[in-house]
Amino acid sequence: MSESSERYRRVAAQFTRRVEAVPVDRWDSPSPCEGWKARDVVAHLCEWLPAFFVDPYDLDRTPIPSVDDDPVASWTALDNLFQHALDDPEIAGRVRDTHMGAWTFEQTVDTICTPDVLIHTWDLARAVGLDEQLDPDEVHRMLGSVMAMGDALQASGHYGPPTAVADGADEQTRLLAFLGRRP
Repeated sequence: MSESSERYRRVAAQFTRRVEAVPVDRWDSPSPCEGWKARDVVAHLCEWLPAFFVDPYDLDRTPIPSVDDDPVASWTALDNLFQHALDDPEIAGRVRDTHMGAWTFEQTVDTICTPDVLIHTWDLARAVGLDEQLDPDEVHRMLGSVMAMGDALQASGHYGPPTAVADGADEQTRLLAFLGRRP
C-alpha cells in the first residue's frame, strides 16, 4: 500500500466514524457550509466524487445508494469503491488526462479527494456535535499546500473568504479559517 493510499484510508476512516455516529434526528442539522445540512455534506462527496472519478478511471459503475435514503450506506459504498481501487495496483496506477495534467488515479485521489474528505469531516462533526479533531498530520500537510496556493484557492469559488483567527491558533484552526470556516 502506498503512502497516499494509506493517507486516504486514515482520512476516510475518520469521516466514516462521524457518518456512522450521526444520530438519526441530526441529518437535517445545519452545517458550516452555507445552505447545507449534515446530509448535504455526505451528499456532496457521494455525488461529485463518482462523477469525477468513476468514468475517467473506469471504476466499478455499481450505483451508489441515495444519500436521501441512507447516508451511511451511500458513504460506505463510495468509500469501499475507492478503497478497492486504491488497493488494486492496476487501478491505482491508471493514468488519465485531468485538468491538472496526466495523473494516476492514486495521485488524483491524494490531491483532490483526500483533502476534501478531511475538511468535510470537520463540517459534518460541527453540524451534528461530534468530535471535531482532525488527523494532525493531514492537517499539517494540507495547511502547507493550501497556504502555498494563496489567493488562487479562494478564487476557485469552492471556499469562502478566510476568517480571522487569534495569534498562535493551532494548525487545524488556521486551516479551517483559511478555507472560510469559522472554527
